[in-house]
Amino acid sequence: MGLPIEYIPNYTVRDWENWQGDWELIEGVAFALASPSIYHQLLVSNLIYTLRNSIGCENCKVIPEIDYYISENTVVRPDVVVSCRNLSAKLTVTPEIIFEVISESTVKVDEEIKKQIYEREGVSYYILVYPFENRKKVKIFHLKDGFYRKVFEDFEGEFEFSLNSCSFKVDISKIW
Repeated sequence: MGLPIEYIPNYTVRDWENWQGDWELIEGVAFALASPSIYHQLLVSNLIYTLRNSIGCENCKVIPEIDYYISENTVVRPDVVVSCRNLSAKLTVTPEIIFEVISESTVKVDEEIKKQIYEREGVSYYILVYPFENRKKVKIFHLKDGFYRKVFEDFEGEFEFSLNSCSFKVDISKIW
């Protein structure tokens, strides 16, 4: 038997800002962030390098592991974001693109919970990177009419991102 919902703690960003360690706060519920593996960090580094060399738009920024403040009870930390907006000290505006590198412990959160949040917030592209041995692949979802549609799934090939302010191609095979 699970706890009745009224007994589950409901935290705010104000609470979260005082916590020790690495946490995400999703609709008032705390999620501990796992310490990333070396391979995870190398993949994120390759992704950043590939994106920075692919994006020709001066106003678009590639930002790793930044806290994205969504509401009073939700702040998440995507692996990489691309934002083509004017930014302040904190990421409080919806980025155009979010990348999440999947780990065995984050599959459900990344595939389901974060996907729903990013869809609701209007993130144009949501990309899941699966680094698993013999199962490497990238899934790209594009927001169309308020819902994500899968537009790419492979471990290689090129994909063209089309944003309001610019378009650019990324060679997926370069991130590995």
